[in-house]
Amino acid sequence: MRVGKLVALAGTAPLADDGSTVGIGDVYAQTVRCLDIAERALKDLGASMQDVIRTRIMLVDVTRWDEAARAHGERFEDVRPACTFVEVSRFIEPAWLVEIEIDAVVVEGGVPR
Repeated sequence: MRVGKLVALAGTAPLADDGSTVGIGDVYAQTVRCLDIAERALKDLGASMQDVIRTRIMLVDVTRWDEAARAHGERFEDVRPACTFVEVSRFIEPAWLVEIEIDAVVVEGGVPR
């Protein structure tokens, strides 16, 4: 959803184009897929990963945070948004290990960081 310059992405899950779950058992692969989906959604809303100011990474097993953090760090190496990792009891689909929420602010001409 985009309202003015604000973009909010919620419930980004590790889904393949056919609706199946990507990377069964693999937090890193699922995180990469969530970020791929988020990047496409941002683009569709006139934003980019450079506009991201906050991410929330929800995991069913927070002890595996480092696997998600590796994928997050690869994607946001130059952006460095505020990031929160939280543990949840489960997702709608039991095979999902991670979901991601993203907030962005679109500033024409870019924003100094």
